[in-house]
Amino acid sequence: MKFAFLLRLPTVDRVHALVNRPQLPFHLRPKPKLPSQRNGSRLPRLISISLSRARMPIAIWDNAMDVRVMLRSFPCRRHGCPASLRLLSLAMTLGVVGLLSWPWLQTAPAAAPSHEDPDRNSCAGFYRPAATPRRAVFSVEHFGAVGDGRTSNTEAFRKAVRHLESFGDKGGSQLNVPRGRWLTGNFNLTSNFTLFLEEGAVILGSQDPGEWPVIDPLPSYGRGRERLGGRHISLIHGDGLSDVVVTGQNGSIDGQGKIWWDFWWNRTLQHTRGHLLELVNSNNILISNLTFLNSPFWTIHPVYCSYVVLKGLTVLAPLHSPNTDGIDPDSSSHVCIEDCYIESGDDLVAVKSGWDQYGISVARPSTDIIIRRVSGTTPTCSGIGIGSEMSGGVNNVVVEGLHVWDSAAAVRIKTDIGRGGYITNVKLTDLRMERIKVPIRFSRGSNDHPDEGWDPKALPRIKGVHIANVIGFEVGKAPVLEGIKDAVFEDLCIRNVTLFVKKQEVKWQCEFVTGEAYDVSPVPCEDLRSNSSSSWCRES
Repeated sequence: MKFAFLLRLPTVDRVHALVNRPQLPFHLRPKPKLPSQRNGSRLPRLISISLSRARMPIAIWDNAMDVRVMLRSFPCRRHGCPASLRLLSLAMTLGVVGLLSWPWLQTAPAAAPSHEDPDRNSCAGFYRPAATPRRAVFSVEHFGAVGDGRTSNTEAFRKAVRHLESFGDKGGSQLNVPRGRWLTGNFNLTSNFTLFLEEGAVILGSQDPGEWPVIDPLPSYGRGRERLGGRHISLIHGDGLSDVVVTGQNGSIDGQGKIWWDFWWNRTLQHTRGHLLELVNSNNILISNLTFLNSPFWTIHPVYCSYVVLKGLTVLAPLHSPNTDGIDPDSSSHVCIEDCYIESGDDLVAVKSGWDQYGISVARPSTDIIIRRVSGTTPTCSGIGIGSEMSGGVNNVVVEGLHVWDSAAAVRIKTDIGRGGYITNVKLTDLRMERIKVPIRFSRGSNDHPDEGWDPKALPRIKGVHIANVIGFEVGKAPVLEGIKDAVFEDLCIRNVTLFVKKQEVKWQCEFVTGEAYDVSPVPCEDLRSNSSSSWCRES
């Protein structure tokens, strides 16, 4: 009888490379292809790796792990073998079966790990679709558009929306953009409306600034964010709308923003740059399954909106491009952002609510915001930012499954004297980061105000920020938490955090903060040392 048992595991370098491999958004990830079973060999198993204290299982299909059990019968037949050999064969077979039943060799259950399941904790309930399909469906070609990448289609898009607006109370409408390159200036959306980009469709932003008209500043900003006076309208815009869908088969919207970045670098900008997509005073919005490229300024900007879903998006801009934030919910409520991949020259996601005295006056907070499974990189800014324009307040924010690499910070809360407002009840869990300069940063002193009317007595209030289950590799330094002397950041809770930091930068920097920390490495500052008589943070 011949018996052989072979177990081949991936090398340490191979596992490290797989663990640190950047993750694509779900709608772009290829499904794992499993080889067919042949010659009695077992299929590759699903490896589940738990990273230290992070409690963040990472699922990897990999052919490097191959378990083969080869049982070859010896020459005699069943009834010709001595009883002793038959018993030995049975014992060895049972031994192999027992070995394969060990937990570390078991195949993972069919359900994927929690933050690899795109249906887990979905945004259901944030967007309420119409009871019936859109009644009127037209192609932009019907209105004279030409998808050659050179012909201006501004009037065609505007004409199409004006026509479809009449179906708003008659079952709604849908405008299809077929494969092609459709050059256009600004156009507005309408209510009960779907803009659908087919596979291979690209909407190109005009490089003529005249096709991005100047509009009034937002009330909560008081002026253009970059220049006094008005601001350029977004490429795709909507104001006062309800039930708006912008989706497709991974079509693209390309702002061709380089001319605008040049204006900024050369200091020849006359008005604040426009966004790629902005919706104002609107509700019941779904933006999904698209790629946004090269925005002149912040890419997607829902402001004064409610019940907004942004899902399955890819946002790309050169890493050196100025202020090309990915997604910026601003003075908006009930916003769900999930399964997005972002590379930009600014924050991947930034939660805002107005600027100094103007934001305080409007007093419209950003509240009830969920951000799940966002991944990406930004060399100068953060994965998740709150502020610095937060004068209307930020409350009830949940961030889960963030993955950031090669960035200035993973999480950053930005405030300043004169901002006023508040940031309360923020929970960030299951964060993963690699090669981050400062993993967690609370900063003060942005020193930018809209005008001389800002109030130096308006101090921000930061309370109840919880950060848990964090793993960080090749981190530049320990966290930096800087509050304000007369407005101490209160009730910070940091637990189950492991950061692999350069040896000379392991000391936390803390000032004007209070709270607790448990199971944290490197050792946190005295302001956050664990209090054995307290349990509010440990059990939160």
